Formats: sequence, C-alpha cells, structure tokens
Amino acid sequence: MKTIHGALLIGCSALALAGCGADDIASPGAGGINIPAPAPTPAPAPTPTPGTVVAAASCPTFTATGGLTDSGVLPTAQGTWRVCTLPALVDKSSSLPKIAGVIYRMNGRVDVGCDGGFKAPTSAAPVVTSTVSCANRSLTADTDVTLTVDPGVIVYGENGAEPAWLAVNRGNKLNAVGSATQPVIFTSRANVVGTATDTDMGQWGGVVLLGRGIVTDCNIGSTTGGNCERDTEGSANPARFGGADNTYNAGSMKYVQIRYSGYSLAVGKELQSLTGGGTGTGTTFDYFQSVNSSDDGSEFFGGAVNFKHYIAVNADDDSLDLDTGVVANFQYGLILQRSANGDAFYEIDSNGNEDNAPRSKINIANFTAVQPAASSNNESNDLASILIRGNSDVTLVNNVIVSPANQCIRLHGTSTNGSAAATLKAFATVLTCTANDPFLGSGSYNAAATASQFGTANGNSSTFTSTLTSTFVNGASESGVAGYADITTISSFFDKVSYIGAVSGASDVWYRGWTCDNATGNFGSNAACTTLPTT
Repeated sequence: MKTIHGALLIGCSALALAGCGADDIASPGAGGINIPAPAPTPAPAPTPTPGTVVAAASCPTFTATGGLTDSGVLPTAQGTWRVCTLPALVDKSSSLPKIAGVIYRMNGRVDVGCDGGFKAPTSAAPVVTSTVSCANRSLTADTDVTLTVDPGVIVYGENGAEPAWLAVNRGNKLNAVGSATQPVIFTSRANVVGTATDTDMGQWGGVVLLGRGIVTDCNIGSTTGGNCERDTEGSANPARFGGADNTYNAGSMKYVQIRYSGYSLAVGKELQSLTGGGTGTGTTFDYFQSVNSSDDGSEFFGGAVNFKHYIAVNADDDSLDLDTGVVANFQYGLILQRSANGDAFYEIDSNGNEDNAPRSKINIANFTAVQPAASSNNESNDLASILIRGNSDVTLVNNVIVSPANQCIRLHGTSTNGSAAATLKAFATVLTCTANDPFLGSGSYNAAATASQFGTANGNSSTFTSTLTSTFVNGASESGVAGYADITTISSFFDKVSYIGAVSGASDVWYRGWTCDNATGNFGSNAACTTLPTT
C-alpha cells in the first residue's frame, strides 16, 4: 500500500495542473489517501420463472388506420402484459401476431371493415354502408378487409361505452386460426387478471360473423321479395346480415376458444360466444370451444353452415341455437351443461315464423350431450333438452343424449297457411331421459306424435341406459350401438364412422390440447379455463 500511495502522490504532484484534485481522490484527514471503491456492476435482471409473463416493450405494427394503441402494462397473477388496443374500425387488412408478453384488447365494439350490403356493391350500384364507424361512406366495392389472428394470440374484451364485441361486417373476413397446441383465445378482462371463476359468465360480448346468406324473419325487406335482411339482435348501431349467397365466405375459425361471453345488448337480447348471421359454406368452422356463455354457446341465423368439432361448456341458455332458415351440418360435438343450469342442448328455429321460406334444414351427427340434473331455466322455457319448432326439418344421426331428469325431445309447430310443421328424423340416436317420459309435443304435436317421428328403427332407442365414462367418452353400452352406415347420404360433408357419439373411446382424443378444462368439462388439456397460457 505504501508503494501505491507514493506513486499516486507523485502522479498528482506532476499532474496538478491537469486537474487531479478533490473530485478524483477523497482526503478525509490523517491516515493517508483513500481511493473510492469502484461502482458495483449492476445486478443482472432476474430471469423470469417458467410460466411468468414479462410485458413486451411495445405493441407490434398494425396496418389499420390508427394502428394499435399502447394501453400500458397490465399486472396479473401470471406476470405483466403489454396491452395493445384495437381501433374501433379495422379499415385495412391487418394481423395480430403472437408476441411474447403482448395481449390484445377490444374496448367496446370493434368493426372489421364496412358493411357492403345485401350484395357486393359496384360503381354502377353503390351502397351507403350501414356501419356507423364508417361514417356513411358510399361504397363501390366491398372494403374487403381481413383481420388475421395468429396461433396462440389472446384477445380480450373490455366493456366501454358499449359492450366489447367483434363485428365482422359483410364483405370482410376474420381468419382466426390457431393450432392443436396454440389455440386462439377470445376472453374477458377478468379472465386475464385472474378473477374469473368457473361460474362467471357474460363479461363481454362475443364474436359476430355477418354474411350474405339467405335469412328469414326479416327486419328489412321480405322473404317473398327476395331481399330479406336482419339486424344483429340488440345492437345499438346496425350490424346487418343477409343476402342471396349461401356459399358466402366470412373467413375461418379453427382451434378457437371463446370464454365468458354473452353480454346483454338490450333486454332479452344477448350476444353468444359465436354468432353467425348469414354465413355460408365458404366459411370454415372447426375445433371450436365455447366456455361459460351467458346466452347460447353459438347461434346461427340463416345462411349455410358446415361445422366439425364443436364444444359448448356451461352455456346458460341453449348450447346450440339454429334458426331463421339456416341450412346446417354439424359433426362431432360435445355439449356439457352445468348441472341444473342452462336451457336446451339444441334449440332449433324461431317461433312464430312457420310459413317463412326457406325452411331451416339441419343435420346433427356424432354429438354427445349431457345434462345431469333438471334445470329451472329449461323448465320455464324449452321444457326439453332438444326443442325443434316451426319451419325446421331436423335429422339426428349418431347422437348420444343424456338428460336423465328431463324429457329429451319436444316438437312444436303451428301454421296459419297450412305449411308443414317441424319434422324430425333420427338414425342411430339414443336417449337417456326421465323415466318413461322421453317426449313432449306442443302446437301441432303431442308426445305420441313426437315419439312416432323419432321412431324405433335405424338403431334408435328412447329408453337407453347410458354408460359414458369420464363424462363424455363412450362406455360399453354406447360402443354396442353401430354408427349409421349411410350417413354420407344425409350429407357429403359428414365423415363415415362406425360409432355413435362424439368420442368413440379412450383413444379418441380430438378434444384434448387446444381446449381448456373446468369442473363441468375436464378435457385433459391441463389448462384451466380460469387461467391463460403464458407461452
């Protein structure tokens, strides 16, 4: 140390004029000269523990006018998210990419494109759009906007001046395509911050696809005039659908979850998880899960729908609602209602429009539907686990219906002009219903007439004893019933399978990995619906 001190003193003597002074060397007094300790090296930022979200530094680029608004950092039990808010109008094709630490937000209604009207506008036949956020623009062509949502992206709705919901207007598309390991998730803010429970619902609106398919029960025009249109129920501003094109393409939804939706837009008029208004066969629906909707799991108004791998858990109204002239094919479905809650598994067609054309034509194949106990909601509304009413022709194929405390099927129909009431055909469909009382009839039908339409041929049973395992997996009794051999004659959309129900056995796990789990439906995905993926 003496050597060091001496060297320093010599250095300072020689360089005094160069500024070697008090700012460089402290001299507290006797005992020599002290050299200040160097500043400590900053501690490295802690490595996040596995599964902990760290907010991204900024929001990604978004092509639509105004881009994404950086709404700051949202702390949650899972870490922090960078919140990127969508504009009220997505006016240009844009993408929501999967970026670590980014979550997307809808603050109130978000429109994708401007409504292009009953048929695509042209320079010779322009359309003044009905979409309020488009400021009454005159369109000479569809705005042709596509919102793309990448695998693993999470979008949540936060209710503002009006409920949060996504309106994909006519002439535009939503491509929300996840994967078997990274589903797209639409959910509520409460789910993001970790306060949503297995019994919560109705925390935001939902996803609404609007197309140019054929509809009935018109708000605008008439079925006889061939210009029938409808408004989305309860919407303060128009969100119109309907046209003459049952091949309409509203985009693609695949490997998608919609959680905690169903917000009321008006008294008695609620959005469901997924609403299809006049969508067509050009639209892809596959691998979809609705969780805790305060209204229906999904509802399709008119148009034409082809849908595979449909799951509805804890819908507080109907799990699948189909009406106003829809032509639909559904295959592979799980309907799991919270015990003693919810209304019907299927509610088919709207009441009081039996003479509208076209008639609803609906084929439902390979569904398993379970309601363990009677529901006061159902007892005050649809009265049975399946309600088929006016202006609908329904075929049930390979269905397993388990509702031991309720009637299984109610047919209802009335007509003022002599048109045929609702009709039912069934093939390889088994019912486990309240003892000795599986059927109801009303209007044009009584219970005996309903039973006659269901029939006992074609492998049907109205006195079946279900042996489902793990809530929805075929047991010995279900495995003993062969699937309907001629299912492809009912619709070429259907796969030919040898079994009834949605899940043939323990090795059939199409529902696993892209879904979330709760007390009603444990799909073995190891992902609770009350939490969100962090990677």
